[in-house]
Amino acid sequence: MSEESPNTRISPQTQPSLHEQIADAVRTVRETTPLAQSFTNFVTINLVANAQLAAGGAAAMSFLPDDIIDTATISGADYINVGTLLPFYKDALPQVARAFHNTGHPWVLDPVAAGIGETRTAILQSFKRYPPTVIRGNASEIIALDAMWGLNEESATATASKPAGVESVDDVESAIAPAQRLARFMARHGANGTATDMVTDGEHVYRLAGGSAMMTKITGAGCSLGGVTAVYLAVAQPLIAALAATSLYNTAGEIAEKRSNGPGSFQVALLD
Repeated sequence: MSEESPNTRISPQTQPSLHEQIADAVRTVRETTPLAQSFTNFVTINLVANAQLAAGGAAAMSFLPDDIIDTATISGADYINVGTLLPFYKDALPQVARAFHNTGHPWVLDPVAAGIGETRTAILQSFKRYPPTVIRGNASEIIALDAMWGLNEESATATASKPAGVESVDDVESAIAPAQRLARFMARHGANGTATDMVTDGEHVYRLAGGSAMMTKITGAGCSLGGVTAVYLAVAQPLIAALAATSLYNTAGEIAEKRSNGPGSFQVALLD
């Protein structure tokens, strides 16, 4: 969800085992260069691939369901982003999700602009039957997906505000409960799920300091974070993958802002 909201760091004193697992995931990615395949939007595909490479992984991009399903046999994890849609996606993406579910293949969902349009809504609703392993979204997208999947037991008529295009109109605090419900739902259905940027496994909530407001001035910061999360998901459990990717991005964002003079140089510095 939003990088600019107040956060607190994970304390090494209270969570030493998490730090060790995150460090191990980072080392493993650097040593093994895991492949993380992506079905992502046209606007950000280049940044997603380059971010995956910069993090130490390998990238593969495809939009054909049979190609994606076949390549998943050699990829450690996959990333699906619904940012820009074509008509055939309505059938293709549920087919891919079903194949991942049947084989136990881990994957990251980015529900971009959740709540806008019948086709996007139909695709995202179909994922309830074959849920992802990790969801990476902004606050409004998380709230909208929670409402679409009908997970709020306190209100059978729960509704969500629509995002302003791909931007969030809700704050992170309002998305904590929906994110936890989504994570618990995924865990119950065999996905051992996690929702991020504020990271939760459905029980614990982690806030990660850092990042940069400049991330909102470039196209694809969130999308590329989703792709990098898939890289870590190829070698680690969902919670560790989400924490490792988010920590990497927050640190890189802080450094990039200091080294850049504007959005263009910030994107280059972020990859560096």
